[in-house]
Amino acid sequence: MGNKIRVGLVYGGRSGEHQVSLQTALAVLKAFDYDKYELVPFYITPEGQWRSGPLLSAPPSAVAELQFAPSGAEAGAAETSVAVRGGNALFPVLQGMSEKMLSEGEAAGDGKAVDVMLPLLHGTFGEDGTIQGLFEMANMPYAGAGVLASSVGMDKVAMKTMFAHAGLPQVGYRHFIRFQWKKERESVLANIEELGYPCFVKPANLGSSVGVSKARNREELVAAIEEALRYDRKVVVEEFVDAREIEVAVLGNDDPRASVPGEICSSNEFYDYKAKYIDGKSVMVIPAEIPQEVADAVREMAIRAFRSIDGSGLCRADFFLRRSDGALFINEVNTMPGFTPYSMYPLMWKETGVSYRELLDTLIQLALERHEERQSIDYGGGE
Repeated sequence: MGNKIRVGLVYGGRSGEHQVSLQTALAVLKAFDYDKYELVPFYITPEGQWRSGPLLSAPPSAVAELQFAPSGAEAGAAETSVAVRGGNALFPVLQGMSEKMLSEGEAAGDGKAVDVMLPLLHGTFGEDGTIQGLFEMANMPYAGAGVLASSVGMDKVAMKTMFAHAGLPQVGYRHFIRFQWKKERESVLANIEELGYPCFVKPANLGSSVGVSKARNREELVAAIEEALRYDRKVVVEEFVDAREIEVAVLGNDDPRASVPGEICSSNEFYDYKAKYIDGKSVMVIPAEIPQEVADAVREMAIRAFRSIDGSGLCRADFFLRRSDGALFINEVNTMPGFTPYSMYPLMWKETGVSYRELLDTLIQLALERHEERQSIDYGGGE
């Protein structure tokens, strides 16, 4: 075939969701159409070191092959060599290809750099707008949400504020920072207890339900807050509602579309990290067994939520469907949802008629279209 699109996959990272990201990367690398794409893997260690792997024209077979543990004299170079087109003097790590990658590219007859980046990073330093900002500074096309949508989608307080502005219904909540907890503990607790027990305590800036606890009394509430503060300086506490958990996948840029809804039936009291990734007993029901008018309402609200944060590429919108009266509440959006073939997001699209490979194709095209559209913006940098 003609020139292939060269995709840089970035995965791993410094967040508590490092291992989740590795599983996502392996699944994505196995699913790509290597007749259309060639891939360059970029692994970020838990300590934040960048390591670039070899140009891939076939998928790896195991996660261990994605971690590139360099040794000896090669270690320093391997940890900082990142192939990205464009760049800025402030970001030498993003300036062109490493000598190793250039020689491999030239040997193949093209010598080109990466065309588009596909970040597969979950949580802090990957899904929060930080790496998206790095790509923006390098004028590099990248898949998924932009800086604003990523940061708002990661910070549950900012997200809830945007949802409220868009008129989306939400459960009651409170939020505070570590400073307030240290200086005004009794006041913070009294404010939270207006929500009643039980309640859910969450770090404001983390995903995959890491650090989330259910508190049934003040003693559990204090312990839950201390646990959440391990992961973030800001904490959100939400009112409990007896509800079904309904999710919808959104795909697109300015004209997004929504998948059929799915439902999570958790093995635990709530859909926590163990239920998501460890015990394997939670059940995903796709499509969700809900009336058509409810499904339509959920899909419409998912698109409103996506637009409220200025989303692009993809997101998964999560809702509560209260059992007592059928009221719908938006819980959150996830701008980099789990993306293995067995994750909720791809499965909802599969049920809607879009295959896993087609999803990857669409995300790459959306990234290139968004980048092209942004090139028309006059940033006032020249005469």
